[in-house]
Amino acid sequence: MPPLTVLTDTSLDEQRRRGLRRMRGVALGLLVLAAIVYVLTLGRDGAWGFVNAGAEASMVGAMADWFAVTALFRHPLGLPIPHTALIPKKKDVLARSLQDFMGDNFLREEIIRDRVVEARIAERGAHWLLEPANTRRATDELVGVSIAALRRLHDDSVAGLLDEAVLPRLREEPIAPIAGTFLGEVVRDQAHHGLVDLAVTEAHRWLLANEEIFAAVLVDRAPWWAPARVNDVVIRRLHVEVVAWVEEIRDNPGHHARRAVDDLLAQLATDLQHDPDTMARAERLKERMLDHPQLIATATSLWAAFRTALVRSLEDVGSPLRGRIQAQLKAFAEHVRDDETLRGRLDRYAADLTAFFVDRYGDELMTVISHTIERWDGKETADKVELHVGRDLQFIRINGTIVGGLVGVLIHALTLTSGH
Repeated sequence: MPPLTVLTDTSLDEQRRRGLRRMRGVALGLLVLAAIVYVLTLGRDGAWGFVNAGAEASMVGAMADWFAVTALFRHPLGLPIPHTALIPKKKDVLARSLQDFMGDNFLREEIIRDRVVEARIAERGAHWLLEPANTRRATDELVGVSIAALRRLHDDSVAGLLDEAVLPRLREEPIAPIAGTFLGEVVRDQAHHGLVDLAVTEAHRWLLANEEIFAAVLVDRAPWWAPARVNDVVIRRLHVEVVAWVEEIRDNPGHHARRAVDDLLAQLATDLQHDPDTMARAERLKERMLDHPQLIATATSLWAAFRTALVRSLEDVGSPLRGRIQAQLKAFAEHVRDDETLRGRLDRYAADLTAFFVDRYGDELMTVISHTIERWDGKETADKVELHVGRDLQFIRINGTIVGGLVGVLIHALTLTSGH
C-alpha cells in the first residue's frame, strides 16, 4: 500500500511555522543569555556566585528540555541516541493508542446519545427547512436522489426480482385469506363507494354517448323472426329504461343495487376467509395468473412505463409532483417546529440510530485513525506534528531555563548554608 501524504494548509502552516521559529528563538536566546551570564560571573563570590549558579543551572535545564523536546521529533544533533525520534519511529504505536483512546472515551453510547439529544437536530432541521431557499434545495436533492435510484433500477433487475423473489413468495402464500381480510376492511370502511360512483357515472355517460352501439349489440341478439320495427321500438325503450336505472343508481346513495353490491362484496370477503370452495377457486385463479407466460413481461412493461412517467414528472421543475413534494416537506417542517413531543421523539430516534451505528461500526470507524497514520511517512508526520504543537513545546524549554536557574540559586544557597 503506497504511503499517504499528510494534508497541509499552506497559509495556516506558514503562520504556524513563523510562530514556531519565533518561540525557538526566544528559547535559544534565553540559553545564550544564561551562557553569557555564566561566563561573565565565573569564579566570582558573593551575590555574583548566586547569579553564576543560577546561570549554570539555567543552561542545564535549557539543554535538558531542548533534548527532551527535540527527541520527540528527531535525533538530537543527528545522533542515533536510543529512545529519540519517538514520533517517526513509534507513530504506528501512537496511532493505535490514539485509536483506543478515542474509542474508549469518545465513542461511548451514553456520550453519543447525550450529544445527539443536546444538538436538537429536529428543531434546528425544521427551522433550516422552513427557509424557502432551503426548502427548494431539499426538494432538489430528494428529487435528484429519487431520479438516480429510479434510473438504476433496470428492467432486467425488476424482472429478476419478480421471478426470483416476488413470484415464489406469492406461490407459497395463500391468497384467499389475505384478499378476504383486505376486502372485508374495504367494505367495512365503505372505501369501495368511490369506485362504485366512478363506475356508475362512467356507465351513464357511455350509455348517453353510445346509443347506436347499445342498439347494435341488442339487435345482434334479437330473435330472427321479430319484425325490425318492433325491435327498434323495444331497443329504444330498453335504452331509456337502462339509462334511467343507471341514473337512479348514480343519484341515490341508498339504492338497492348499491346495497346489493355491498352485500355481494361482504359475502365474498367472508367466503374468501372461511368457505373452502371459494378459497380453492381463488388459489386456482392465482396459480393461473402466476403461470401465465406474459405476467413478468407485462409487469415489467408497466413498471417501465410508470418509471418513465415518474422520472419525467420529477425532472419537470414546474410539475405538480415536485410542487407537492416541496409542500409536504414544508408542512412536515412546520409540524416538527410546532410539536415539542414530536421533536423529542425524532431526537430520540436520531440518538438511537447514532448509538446503533456506533455500537455496530465504531471499532471499524476508529481503525481509520491507525490505518491512515500507519500509511503516513514518519519524517513528514513528525514535521507536521511539530508544526502544530512545537510552538507550545518551546515553553517547556523556556520554563526549564527559568526554573533551572531558580533551582540553581536555591541549591547554591543551601550549599552555602550547610558550609557555614
